[in-house]
Amino acid sequence: MPLFGNTFSPKRIPPRKSASLSSLHTLDRSTRDVELGLEYGPPVMNLGGQSWKFEEGQWISESGGNGSGRELQRLKKKNVQLEEENTVLKHKIEILLDMLTETTVEYHLIEKEVEDIKTEHRRKK
Repeated sequence: MPLFGNTFSPKRIPPRKSASLSSLHTLDRSTRDVELGLEYGPPVMNLGGQSWKFEEGQWISESGGNGSGRELQRLKKKNVQLEEENTVLKHKIEILLDMLTETTVEYHLIEKEVEDIKTEHRRKK
């Protein structure tokens, strides 16, 4: 038995009406197909006055500017490729210079040994 009278019992809330908030159900079939159809292109967005399109995992600028976005992407890829090739060629030059230095040192050592042998042979005569 409660001390202060009735136990707490809130009023029941009436169930909500299931009214659609979308106005698409009022459109005819052809308009609905255009609005909700499966024929859609790549995502496009506008940022700062430039139009960007998502293709092949990259956002490409569609706006004019100095060149097309595809051309810019191609040039960036070519630049990276050439930088990598340049790095490989620098390493090859470094290796060739090391090999040349080693061969030159060996040549000078052999030349010195030959001179020493010649001087020693002259002394014996």
